[in-house]
Amino acid sequence: MKNIYYLLLVCILFSCNEKEKPKELTDAELEAKATAIHERVITLDTHADINVSNFTDSVNYTQRLDNQVNLPKMKEGGLDVAWFIVYTGQDSLNENGYRKAYENAISKFDAIHRLTKDYAPDQMELALTSDDVRRIHDNGKKIAMIGIENGYPVGEDLSNVKKFYDLGGRYMSLAHNGHSQLSDSNTGEKDSIWLHNGLSALGKQVVAEMNKYGMMIDISHPSKEAIKQMIELSKAPVIASHSSARALCNHSRNLDDEQLQWIKENGGVVQTVAFKSYLNTEKYEIRNNEIKEVEKVVMDSLGSKWLPRNEIMALPNDERDAYIQKYIVMNGIVKEKTKTMQGLPPAVDVSDFINHIDYLVEKIGIDHVGISSDFDGGGGIAGWSDASETFNVTLELVKRGYTEAEIGKLWSGNLLRVLDECQKIAAELQGED
Repeated sequence: MKNIYYLLLVCILFSCNEKEKPKELTDAELEAKATAIHERVITLDTHADINVSNFTDSVNYTQRLDNQVNLPKMKEGGLDVAWFIVYTGQDSLNENGYRKAYENAISKFDAIHRLTKDYAPDQMELALTSDDVRRIHDNGKKIAMIGIENGYPVGEDLSNVKKFYDLGGRYMSLAHNGHSQLSDSNTGEKDSIWLHNGLSALGKQVVAEMNKYGMMIDISHPSKEAIKQMIELSKAPVIASHSSARALCNHSRNLDDEQLQWIKENGGVVQTVAFKSYLNTEKYEIRNNEIKEVEKVVMDSLGSKWLPRNEIMALPNDERDAYIQKYIVMNGIVKEKTKTMQGLPPAVDVSDFINHIDYLVEKIGIDHVGISSDFDGGGGIAGWSDASETFNVTLELVKRGYTEAEIGKLWSGNLLRVLDECQKIAAELQGED
């Protein structure tokens, strides 16, 4: 009898202490689980470029346009928050250049305000804080937020930082492709020619102003030395609004392990970007070399010469916007053509994207990783080619074993936490004045 009791006790102890293996889910069960999670979490994409020609009373984001992010596509894919980007290309570092850049920036701020105030106030609101995001989401509307790509429009007038903040700008990068008056760019890696060896004296003042007003510092485009200096100077956490892991893809726009450690120690967040050539350059180039020939033929039929990305980005702003509109049309035609083309090499896809998220989470922790697309600025991958396919990201995260709490952090929790911290520190700094 004693032996029986002993055996029972052993069985009880083992059943309590042995972790039950998770049940293998079918594809249908995984999809159902992902669907439920996708509906509950707030999905937030920190980088979607805009063209002001899509912000008129006759053509605007209430319509299912050919571009990658608009309200119908956000609703189809369950994308809740889109950070619309006030982007200005790099030009001459002089008064005339700064004036034109400022005018371009203001035109994009105005366009976003028109969307939320005039064209779609019943469908979308502009959020300035994390509380705004949650309130608007609870009211069933989509959410617009504003990021500034390239501090070049600040010119040499520090008061423009506050102006841009008051217009809704909640993050800003200090450079883009080419050195600005504020910061060296990552593009200096190509020839090792630097303008400031990091930040300029004015750039350091801009960092302080951004801290003072609660605008997040975006490190996605500046040089490594500039990033180091920004993190050393900043009293608040920083973000990389659209960058991935350099260890997996050796591109100057990605962040190496040393930079990732700086961001972790700073309390910031890396918004992993769904940009093909930043995720798997080799895979992208093998396929792209074949597709490029098709693109050239289609662009020619549309009355334009095919241009590589660096030449597109170097165009004056109005020419660039017009070219991108034509490029979007071409892209849609080519996308349909490639569906029936035989023997094409595999495309960079959602799995490649989540590989970078996996790496970043393992390297710096779940609290420091987020999600971005760079839609309408070159971003998009197979499976997440526009906002209508946003669910596929959540589905792949569920397949990889991420919990709902972790997925919530990746989609919006981490980024909103950084925004909260920046605004809290700003309140403290302003209280010291």
